[in-house]
Amino acid sequence: MAETLAELREEMIRKADCCALKPTRRHLVFGVGSETADLMFVGEAPGAKEDEMGEPFVGAAGKLLDRLLGRIGLRRDQVYIANVLKCRPPNNRDPLPEEVERCKPYLMEQVRIIKPKVVATLGNHATKLILDTNVGITKLHGKKVERPGYTVFPLYHPAAALYTPAYVEALEDDFDALKKALEEDDPPVAAAPEQTTLF
Repeated sequence: MAETLAELREEMIRKADCCALKPTRRHLVFGVGSETADLMFVGEAPGAKEDEMGEPFVGAAGKLLDRLLGRIGLRRDQVYIANVLKCRPPNNRDPLPEEVERCKPYLMEQVRIIKPKVVATLGNHATKLILDTNVGITKLHGKKVERPGYTVFPLYHPAAALYTPAYVEALEDDFDALKKALEEDDPPVAAAPEQTTLF
């Protein structure tokens, strides 16, 4: 069992029979950010730009995500960003169920290693996988769901907001709520015990 993200990444690179997407990828898009992040984002799958650069959310959707992070006082290097799939599906099609099943153990290992307080799922695929539900993002976005060890916070995918401007306002509102969820989930700081003396 991998103890670090670097070990897990190497394990994925070495695995010959990952899935049918491996031979068509340019780069494994494993994830990026802080290995000790309190907040982890999970998207759907890499796009063309991500496949080219080997990093998630580097295209237009990534720029919007960076802006939304700035809105709540965070930078990309303070969070962790990954996708359900680590390889780009041809023509940016939706992930197939067997591809999701092959990548799921690696995603859950990323969550185990990072131990985030909040896992923010971006879009339908990530939300349905992490919450094991058939309920869509339209009903779930902006509502936190408690899971053992972390809180799940579903959000619209930033790519959807590029095509549906109304989602931008919803994302802004949901990021404001996400900030509150992060603050609420901070453990209370115990007061230092008072010094007592016998005399």
